[in-house]
Amino acid sequence: MRETLSLGFSFSLAIFLFSSITAIINVAALTKQQKLDRISALPGQPPVTFSQFSGYVTVNENHGRALFYWLTEAASSALKKPLVLWLNGGPGCSSVAYGASEEIGPFRINRNGSSLYLNKYSWSREANILFLESPAGVGFSYTNTSSNLKDSGDNRTAQDALVFLIRWMSRFPQYKYREFYIAGESYAGHYVPQLAKKIIDYNSAYSRPIINLKGFIVGNAVTDNYYDSIGTVTFWWTHSMISDKTYRSIINHCNFSAEKSSKKCDDTVNYAMNHEFGDIDQYSIYTPSCIALPNSTVRPMRLKNTLLRRRVSGYDPCTENYAEKYYNRQEVQKALHANVTGIPYKWTACRSFNCS
Repeated sequence: MRETLSLGFSFSLAIFLFSSITAIINVAALTKQQKLDRISALPGQPPVTFSQFSGYVTVNENHGRALFYWLTEAASSALKKPLVLWLNGGPGCSSVAYGASEEIGPFRINRNGSSLYLNKYSWSREANILFLESPAGVGFSYTNTSSNLKDSGDNRTAQDALVFLIRWMSRFPQYKYREFYIAGESYAGHYVPQLAKKIIDYNSAYSRPIINLKGFIVGNAVTDNYYDSIGTVTFWWTHSMISDKTYRSIINHCNFSAEKSSKKCDDTVNYAMNHEFGDIDQYSIYTPSCIALPNSTVRPMRLKNTLLRRRVSGYDPCTENYAEKYYNRQEVQKALHANVTGIPYKWTACRSFNCS
C-alpha cells in the first residue's frame, strides 16, 4: 500500500515537473514581439493556467491604422486546439467589451469595475480565442487619419481584418496552418462572411495557405436590413413594448428597403424607444434593466426582488458599465499594452460608424 502511494506520488510529481518544464520551454520559445505582447496578469485577475497576449498590429502604414487584439489561449492543450477569431458588430462595438468580457471570454468584470472573476462557460475551454477590435476607431484600435472614422465601410473593414490576420500570424507562427474559425454576432453578420470571402480569395493563390479556414459562425446576425428592421418592430409590438398606434405609424412611415430612413420614420421610432419602452431592455425584456443614476459611472440594477441582488453569476444588465470603468483604468491599459498612442477620448464599448 505504501509502495503504491509512493509510486502514485512519484508519478504525480513527474507530471507536475513535465508540465512546468513544458511551460518554461513554451515561454522561452516565444518570439521577441510575442514576449512584448505577453500579459503577465491583469489587475484584479484570478490565477489562471493559460497564456494571454495583446497589442497592436498595423494594417495600413500610410493612414496609420492599427488594430488592437487580445488572445486568450485555451485553458488546456493550447497547441492542439483551434484558433477562433471573435468579432462583435454594432457596427462600432468592441469585441473586448462584449465578446471577451460579457459573452465567450475567460473573464467577467466584477461590479466594482476593478477586478475580474472566471467565466466557467468560456469558449477558451475548447479553443484559443482571438478578440479583435475592428474597424480602426473601435475600442483601442486607432487611426492617425481622422477621415477614416467617417469613410469606414464593410469592404475596408474586411480588408484590414485580412491584413491583420496575415501579419498577426507572422508574429505568432505557431498558429499558421492551425484550424481556424471566425465567429461573431450582430453586425458581424456582415463582418464574418465578408472576411471569410477575403480569406478564400487570398488562399486561392497558395497550395497550402497559412490561414486554414475551416468555417464560420454568426449569432443574432444582421444580414438583411428589411427583414431585420420589420422583425424588430414586430417583436416590439407583439411583446407589448409599443402601442398599436405607434406600430401602425412606424409601418406607415418607414421604408425599411431604403438606404436612409426619413425624418418622420426616425421621429416615430425614437418616440417608441424613449416614451413607450419604459425601463425595459429591448435585448433582454424579461430581466431587470440597468438604470442610470445622476453622476454615476457604474449604474446599479433596479431590482425589487432582493434575492436577485445575491446572484454571483448569470445575466447582469450593467456589465457594459463595469467594462467601461475597468478598461479606462491606466493600470489595465498598461497591462494590456493598450492606448500606447494616448487616444484623445475615453475607451467606450461602442462608437458610431459608417457601415456602407
